[in-house]
Amino acid sequence: MKLNNITACVFDAYGTLFDVNSAAAKCKEKLGNRWESFANAWRTTQLEYTWLRSLMKKHKNFWQITEDSLDHTMETFKIKKNMRDELLNLYKELSTYPEVKECLDNLKSKKIRIAILSNGTPDLLKDLVKSNNIQNYFDDIMSIEAVGIYKPDPKVYEIPVKKYNCKPENICFLSSNTWDVSGGGVFGYNAVWVNRLNKIFDKLDYKPQNIINNLNQLLEIV
Repeated sequence: MKLNNITACVFDAYGTLFDVNSAAAKCKEKLGNRWESFANAWRTTQLEYTWLRSLMKKHKNFWQITEDSLDHTMETFKIKKNMRDELLNLYKELSTYPEVKECLDNLKSKKIRIAILSNGTPDLLKDLVKSNNIQNYFDDIMSIEAVGIYKPDPKVYEIPVKKYNCKPENICFLSSNTWDVSGGGVFGYNAVWVNRLNKIFDKLDYKPQNIINNLNQLLEIV
């Protein structure tokens, strides 16, 4: 469905622009055939820690949570401790998905604001876009650190609305994470699910009107 009156396209970072499994993938020879299960467990634990800390009101920044969740996952999978620094350094340089640059390039020509809204810390996000040479595409990079609580808390989704002095429906929000799409959609965004892996959407009383399989398909609806 074509979206109208969109003034900004706001992207989630991890899993949407950047491949969260790419750090472990670069170590798959050392991790062995469990590397993908390990990567998925690391990501799941990382997300669970963001939600639990938000509920407990015991905030740690995303990098500290990334370290804690890695330590837990390495212990669970009995991965040698000497791999810790290598995996963390690779996480700071996650790869983008193949179509990201082309999508951003085409979007830039539409004169729409382009931004990131992420759980990541400002420094982490800045380094990620720079390491992938996509820093010039973004008008703003927004972090949950501005409000001190993680997605899907509504305070996070308020950040772009306040920044751009617009209504939630003026924002096209893109995420590959179903819970994030639901959070943004319930808040009032035109939330688009980037469903690269043909997954089933969560049962959270929200259904996105637009589902795409890769970011290039965004240009068909904006």
